[in-house]
Amino acid sequence: MAVGSPVPSPFTETTGTARSAALDALTTSGPVQRFTLFNGVPVWLVTGYAEARALLAHPAMAKDPEVVPHAKATPADLHAAMYTSVLTANPPHHTRLRKLVTAAFTVRRIERLRPRVQEITDGLLDALDEAGADGAPVDLVAGLCYPLPITVIAELLGVPVADREAFRGWSSIVINGSVHPADTYLSAAADMVAYLRGMISEKRRSPADDLLSALIAVRDGQDRLSEDELSSMVFLLLLAGHETTVNLISGAVYSLLCHPEQLRLVRAEPGRLPAVVEEQLRQDGPKQTPVPSVTTAPITVGGVTIPRGDVVVVSLLAANRDPGRFAEPDRFDITRPAAPHLAFGHGLHHCLGAPLARLEGAIAVGSLLRRFPGLRLADTDTEPQRLPSLLMNGVADLPVILG
Repeated sequence: MAVGSPVPSPFTETTGTARSAALDALTTSGPVQRFTLFNGVPVWLVTGYAEARALLAHPAMAKDPEVVPHAKATPADLHAAMYTSVLTANPPHHTRLRKLVTAAFTVRRIERLRPRVQEITDGLLDALDEAGADGAPVDLVAGLCYPLPITVIAELLGVPVADREAFRGWSSIVINGSVHPADTYLSAAADMVAYLRGMISEKRRSPADDLLSALIAVRDGQDRLSEDELSSMVFLLLLAGHETTVNLISGAVYSLLCHPEQLRLVRAEPGRLPAVVEEQLRQDGPKQTPVPSVTTAPITVGGVTIPRGDVVVVSLLAANRDPGRFAEPDRFDITRPAAPHLAFGHGLHHCLGAPLARLEGAIAVGSLLRRFPGLRLADTDTEPQRLPSLLMNGVADLPVILG
């Protein structure tokens, strides 16, 4: 497909139907093709599963800290404070960072959160129950899908309750920075980094039993995380640690409410909740793409040779619906045989927070279904609006009747 093609961009379509149709149209043109993003940047767009998996793990695919929103307009010190993390690093720097971060962000630490995640969920459902007691519609995104993961990640890091709402404003702009003007993006980023710097200083003075204190204290011999690495890691956790989970929970609920037979099945067999999460991740996952990469050498994939120095965007949504990999890929089916999807990426940059997202998703969806057996969409004729974004895929709101 030629640069400047009139085919609609999945990144700017604002309904799931239109986004899927745009991806389908692109997929029919081949698994790897030239495409122009909404910001005018020409890239290689990858839609095939095999090609995506191969490229995500290819040693000639490098992360470039400059391939982020408004990089040229961002002051060097602000850029370093945001993007000196595993998200944009390459080996050996990535290897070193991931080792240090993994030592603090352990599976055991995540599993210890299970009772607290359930407690937070129950409290949010109490508030929803009260708000919808007279049959009035309630917004699940505002009432459950957003506050659960931001509360969990904020508690995990030690962010005070009074400051959490500010993060919603900052993160919604920063995570979707490419669709915002540079001054709007830079203002939100600067405010967020200034806050993070202060929080790191406070935790150094008074360590606590939280992840930020553990990240500050972690060592590998004499090696430790630098100031920019710390702020970048917290920045990444606050963004990726809650934005993706918001989309996962809201998307799973919406998919179930749109597929009554699947909803009945999981109500009858709650043990299928992990399968609900996995099928949602595959069929309509919370991310459109990972952060773009740049080739460090020519790569031949999908019958196409991508030259050195070109930007590559992998469509996780399209790859996870590749008919060459998944039977009836557009169908939401929680009985589907287990098969590895790419919703959390693949290779060196596989998402560190995947266990936490799965934990929160299963608890949130299961608790909601148990609490409200009459749960249904408030408007079955109007598809929820999705936010334009290169990276994220999620609905802006999800009005429901609790029943």
